[in-house]
Amino acid sequence: MTTGSSRTPETGDAGAVWRVAGPVVVAKGLRDARLYNVVFVGEERLPGEVIRLDGERVTIQVYEETSGIRVGEPVEDSGAPLQVELGPGLLGAIFDGTQRPLPRMAERDGDPFGAPTMARGISIPAIDREKEWEFVPTVGVGDEVVPGDVLGTVEETSSLVHKVLVPNGVSGPVTSVEAGPARVEDAVAHVGGEPVAMLRRWAVREPRPAARKLDPDVPLVTGQRIVDTLFPVARGGSATIPGGFGTGKTVLEQSLAKYSEADVVVYVGCGERGNELTEVLEEFPELLDPKTGAPLMQRTILIANTSNMPVAAREASIYTGITIAEYFRDQGYDVAIMADSTSRWGEALREVSGRLEEMPAEEGYPAYLATRIAEFYERAGSVVCLGSDGREGSVTVVGAVSPPGGDFSEPITQYSLRLAGTFWALDTSLARSRHFPSINWGTSYTLYDLDEWFESAVRPGWTENRAWARDLLQQERTLLEIVQLLGADALAPPQRVILATGRLLREDFLQQSAFDEVDAYCSPEKQFHMMRVIRAAHEGIQEAVGRDVAVEASAAVPAVAEIGRMKYWPDAGAEKNADDLIRRVRREMGGLN
Repeated sequence: MTTGSSRTPETGDAGAVWRVAGPVVVAKGLRDARLYNVVFVGEERLPGEVIRLDGERVTIQVYEETSGIRVGEPVEDSGAPLQVELGPGLLGAIFDGTQRPLPRMAERDGDPFGAPTMARGISIPAIDREKEWEFVPTVGVGDEVVPGDVLGTVEETSSLVHKVLVPNGVSGPVTSVEAGPARVEDAVAHVGGEPVAMLRRWAVREPRPAARKLDPDVPLVTGQRIVDTLFPVARGGSATIPGGFGTGKTVLEQSLAKYSEADVVVYVGCGERGNELTEVLEEFPELLDPKTGAPLMQRTILIANTSNMPVAAREASIYTGITIAEYFRDQGYDVAIMADSTSRWGEALREVSGRLEEMPAEEGYPAYLATRIAEFYERAGSVVCLGSDGREGSVTVVGAVSPPGGDFSEPITQYSLRLAGTFWALDTSLARSRHFPSINWGTSYTLYDLDEWFESAVRPGWTENRAWARDLLQQERTLLEIVQLLGADALAPPQRVILATGRLLREDFLQQSAFDEVDAYCSPEKQFHMMRVIRAAHEGIQEAVGRDVAVEASAAVPAVAEIGRMKYWPDAGAEKNADDLIRRVRREMGGLN
């Protein structure tokens, strides 16, 4: 099997159902079956995957509901592992965990989220075979090409140009190339005598190759102040978002998907509630991409595996999403994949493992849980792509975790913590006090050193302001513990200044509304100027207290109250507004006696 080719896998041998236990089916008679091969179970040809070989018995996890399957029904081996289809037509699409197109399934059989109305065993190509795309060659007859070189382009959407690459294992001179309209299965070129179509297939468990990995030294700008300023994630890096119920994981991931500076966003709803994915489906087509002015959905791919869909397909949904992300990375694009949530993925592994009667490890999860999570996070990275042009691309992984009861000591959170480079810990107490994003600045961290980029690309002084803010928030955290024990009167005036400035940082900078048209996104430039104002206010209060002015009087001047409205400044006028407000703060503070 050539996973980079456009050929359809050949059919293997056949067997029969011997045992059924929920989504796990045991078959006999599949003599040539291999681990992770896709098989079709029963008269309805339900898709599944081989997960164990034991003599003549083959254990299969089925990606659909298995009720009604009888012993003795046929089982057919496809002869190939689970693969995704790659090519023009992915952007704006909505798939289930095994890359079946949900809108076309709904047109054919009713509501795809309502199991009773959805016929099982539906086989619909992920990419439309009849649609024609205008192929524009970038090579000519006689040109020598290698795997990864760009043969031509297709304008898939107004937001992105799709690059058709030379497949793996194909190289040599271009013997023919055809410009003009073509379907995805049509040969648009011949390389070394091999026909090359726009449609490709790739095994989801196999990482796509790259020339080499790059250091993660450029941030993925998200527009979220607490993320970009205090805990940035690198482009090509990984982040994890653990948090209990109601802490805003899904809203934060949706904000990252909407506003992060990624060329392509892959959003994987893995075992989440249907109403949350409905919000995504309703909002994304109406949102405009700030970079292109086109609907945000034009650079987004949704993989929906809701909580009422078959449990076995949850594992596949993660691999499907990361493989599609790598495909666009190989074209030289920056891709962000949002997995919401990896906990549901782990629960699916635990359920299937239990039906296989495997020895359970910590909290009932299979012993290979850490390996599976590592396989996912390790596919993030910024790379030099295959090909002779040296283009670069990246995949940034953001995985949400839903620990039961908000317990961060549970296995999935701990494994994710060790693997991800950025840790955004969501705090239940912050969420209850309506502080969103509810990222706890005391326990969150980032391992990426991106200060040099911010200093050069945003403004000099970014690193100093960031260090000042983190230090002040830490001091405030310590002082608040004292206040809880002894009261605010036990603090000296300089310590009360820290409390006053800490409140400004928390309420007027770290808090951000995901539902406000202006405040939902904040550019790094605006973040820098907001920080300048708060630091100027801190220095002004300190100077006033040095003249024996009460902290309360200093913090109550009208200019300080105006700091709360900074988040509604337009990005374009942030510097001028900040300069004006700093002058007001100094003038009003200087007039206090």
